[in-house]
Amino acid sequence: MTTMNISHFRDVHVHAATVQEWNQDYNQLTAGSAESSLMQLTTAGCHLFLEQINQRVVQNGVAPRGKMCFAVPINVPGAIRMQGREVDDSSLFFLHGGEEFMFHMPMGMELLSITFERDLFEQALEQTTASRELKLLLRQPVIRVSPQRFAQARRRLLALFSQALTHDGGDSTRARELALEQAMLDELLQLMTDPACDKHQRSPSSTRSFIVEKCHRLATTQMLNVPSVIELCQRLQVSRRTVQNSFRAVAETTPLNYLRSVRLNGVRRTLMSTRAADLSIGDAAAQWGFYHLSHFAAQYQELFAELPSQTARAAIHGDARA
Repeated sequence: MTTMNISHFRDVHVHAATVQEWNQDYNQLTAGSAESSLMQLTTAGCHLFLEQINQRVVQNGVAPRGKMCFAVPINVPGAIRMQGREVDDSSLFFLHGGEEFMFHMPMGMELLSITFERDLFEQALEQTTASRELKLLLRQPVIRVSPQRFAQARRRLLALFSQALTHDGGDSTRARELALEQAMLDELLQLMTDPACDKHQRSPSSTRSFIVEKCHRLATTQMLNVPSVIELCQRLQVSRRTVQNSFRAVAETTPLNYLRSVRLNGVRRTLMSTRAADLSIGDAAAQWGFYHLSHFAAQYQELFAELPSQTARAAIHGDARA
């Protein structure tokens, strides 16, 4: 039976946790109150969600296992990187189930995600005349297609999603679900088999993206002893200018601001998942390498537009979510 949900949030972490089936973290990079929307629809064979966030966010996690995961950017308002690849407004994203990912989402971006059960997608794939070419194409996380053809497909996919969401559910039968799943499959397969889509395209990950991703992972794994920018340069054996230019190109910010923001997001997740009686704000901050509480509180307020003491903590019988 089809299930649907429309939600609005003022916190990117609650937003990320509400996306069904996805194991992921969202890290807010730009300062100010977060506002986001999430519309989800689930059938027996696929899960769709349309999300929009007003702040710049870096998403990282693991794609749902046993799935084939596509995403269609609805608008591209700033620099985007998916799996280290540059993205334009006619790029289709793809992840295999269980694959780790990192996605840099600019302020105000809207994204439609379509995740199929692997068996369902592979059955449809085998019925195409170009199944072998498409399997090779699906080794790429970013698939560039004809801009005109992509714009047409995007409109049709959005229309299908909108129609399914606004349906009153009175006759939400499996036949209706199958029709939606098949229409989505057909649209994506036709897009990738279009003659204008180069079946042998290769889009390598950039060195700049590799540098940002490596620094991101070091900041989240070495929380108590966070390396400085100079130490990161030494570890990666690159110049400070190279690191500065990499963060500016990929995330539109400085290395210092990016790494501090990722750590502040870590503190926020920690606070939201623990009770005040079990973990103090100071101890949560120290877990992420912040030892000067007054400086930490000021930086936290600047990024999230609220003091740490104003962040909702976990309740006795579950998380308190804003």
